[in-house]
Amino acid sequence: MFFRWLKRFLPRGLYGRAMLILLAPVVAVQLVVSVVFLQRHFDRVTEQMTRSVAIPLGYLLDEIAAAPDPGAAAARGGTLGAALGFTVTLPGDPVAEARLIYDLSGRSVVRTLHEVLPAVGGIDLAGDTGLVRLAAATPHGPAEITFRRARVSASNPHQLLVIMVLAGFLLTVVAYLFLRNQLTPIARLGEAASAYGRGRIVPYRLRGATEVRAAGRAFLDMRARLEQARAQRTLLLSGVSHDLRTPLTRLKLGLSLMDDDEDVRAMARDVADMEQMVDAFLDYARGEWTGAADPTVPADLARRVAGNAGRVGREVDLAVAPGAEAPVPMRARAVERAVENLVQNALRHGTRVRLAVAPQGGGVAFTVEDDGPGIPADRREEALAPFTRLDPARNHDRGGGAGLGLAIASEVARSHGGSLTLGDSALGGLRAELTLAGLSAG
Repeated sequence: MFFRWLKRFLPRGLYGRAMLILLAPVVAVQLVVSVVFLQRHFDRVTEQMTRSVAIPLGYLLDEIAAAPDPGAAAARGGTLGAALGFTVTLPGDPVAEARLIYDLSGRSVVRTLHEVLPAVGGIDLAGDTGLVRLAAATPHGPAEITFRRARVSASNPHQLLVIMVLAGFLLTVVAYLFLRNQLTPIARLGEAASAYGRGRIVPYRLRGATEVRAAGRAFLDMRARLEQARAQRTLLLSGVSHDLRTPLTRLKLGLSLMDDDEDVRAMARDVADMEQMVDAFLDYARGEWTGAADPTVPADLARRVAGNAGRVGREVDLAVAPGAEAPVPMRARAVERAVENLVQNALRHGTRVRLAVAPQGGGVAFTVEDDGPGIPADRREEALAPFTRLDPARNHDRGGGAGLGLAIASEVARSHGGSLTLGDSALGGLRAELTLAGLSAG
């Protein structure tokens, strides 16, 4: 549970996690050295220095106590104190125990002085951080003694901390430069794979460690095989579709010369369906979802699709959200074909169709809904595959197809960095949402 909670605050990117792995040991070492070394070393140094000061300070108090009267004690304390580096006031003012909260070595000073000199009372280390002011009991009254703080505390404990921080920073920078040199090829590989997933091929050169080069080489081999398979599929579909046009044309000509009866009209409808399939094969083979992107107003594109349906006597409810009038870089011809495929599918299988367009992030989303039978949830992914026709799920009697409408729309969405999602419509049928990310124009 703790680690699951901690993951929410950890960086998710590769660079962030690598820097965390790099910085965590450096910071941990500095903390350990600061706590263990500084605490123990400077506490011992402070204790030794304080004990060294306590010797002449004890001698001074003994001499003051040996004086015959207060006047002689004050004179002897002033003369001897000046010689030993102390300022003595007799009688002196009371001194309250005081130390700054961050003065760690001051604890050792206070403890050692009280331990070595029982006559010492209050010790003030906060009034003037450069001085030690203390009160000591004598037979002639309380004595106030002042001396420099540097005599009992190391004057430069911060230097080690500064050196540690600077050295840690320098080593971190050097390590980051080497680390970036290793992480950059991984990031470039991820960018190339992501771009290929959106239908774009970007140059990628093998770099980095042996393992990274092996992964990059595997990606390039995979991409080459996929492109080869795509080219072969395109050539096959194009060739078959082209060769089918000639016999279809002869069939149409022969049917037009025959008497007009029910059988001839049925055969003519079959020929028209075959022509529609051939056109779909050619469109899929040409791959119209590739090419340059131009700024296009999504709302205008949706209006054209709805208008095309209206010209054949089918009504499409159009809903344009605010912001859909702003241009979005896209391959307009491919996107229009994809949206029209979705609308034609909805018109084929439903009586009421609604087309909505709305901005989404830096791109746009086209949503087509119908009141038809829909597609079962467990078969929606299958429906996006090429040449798939789900006859039990959709009403096939209302028109044939090659099973490429959803596949083309899905390819168009993928080439724009988006996706085609199938779901349940509020109208009772299928809901198809085509989301597109904004591309770079040109």
